[in-house]
Amino acid sequence: MNKRIATLSAATAALVLALTACGGDGDDSGDDGRSTGSGISHIHGVEIHPADGRLYVATHNGIHTPDADGRPRLVGDREDDFMGFTLGANGAFLASGHPAPGRDAPADLGLIESTDTGRTWKDRSLVGEVDFHSLDYAHDTVYGYDSTNGLLRVSKDGKNWEKRSPLKALDIAVSPTDPDTVLATTEAGISTSTDGGKTFPTGTGPVLAFLSWTEAKALYGIGTAGEISVSADGGKSWKRTGTAPGGGPQALTAVDARRLIVATQDGVYESKDGGVTFTKRLNVSSGGGH
Repeated sequence: MNKRIATLSAATAALVLALTACGGDGDDSGDDGRSTGSGISHIHGVEIHPADGRLYVATHNGIHTPDADGRPRLVGDREDDFMGFTLGANGAFLASGHPAPGRDAPADLGLIESTDTGRTWKDRSLVGEVDFHSLDYAHDTVYGYDSTNGLLRVSKDGKNWEKRSPLKALDIAVSPTDPDTVLATTEAGISTSTDGGKTFPTGTGPVLAFLSWTEAKALYGIGTAGEISVSADGGKSWKRTGTAPGGGPQALTAVDARRLIVATQDGVYESKDGGVTFTKRLNVSSGGGH
């Protein structure tokens, strides 16, 4: 077995494992939460909120943000296992996952929403029916990978959903310019749907864990060892820019064409140069993402 095949096999194995696994930041004024020590673990999503510029991190035990000392602080009082996590209309938090142990709620949260940056939540739809492991909001539409049933769902209002293609993926990303172009990371490579997720061909190209597509010519991906790549043509070709510190990736968000937030096994990192260099924003106490 040559080196390239061995590398691809290892990357594929890592993605298969992930597919089958569990599902001004210094100012802490107004936070309704508590400091949770020096690190957090099991990250499922990262976002920078456009209104306050704060970093929000969705984890196995609630939504966290840095406090005045840069330590993770629980937002609100819900310590649910937040799986899919994204920003919706007007910066609303859209999420899914499972309730915290002991909380009286269905095992699958469906789609939930917070309009106060995670302090309070309301049920939107599919409660008790679906656990979305990946969510993307684009073109006034919610796209969700329904891991419970293994398919893509699409909703214009967050309440009524259209079932689309069966799919086994870790992450999805929607083109910022074309609502019909939906990418999915699979164990065979990137699968590109050109009909809004009604069909997904067999994946090709690099085996990536997560994708983020905020700018038309800046589709970012992170490999299973933390390597960052960018595509200017919607995933047809890729250019390696660097490697995120800390080992295996847990989440990726492109804030704009140059600014990235990446969660790896030992921290949440920020890059302002497209993944060439990184600065740690939060510590992660143990590995294990989606």
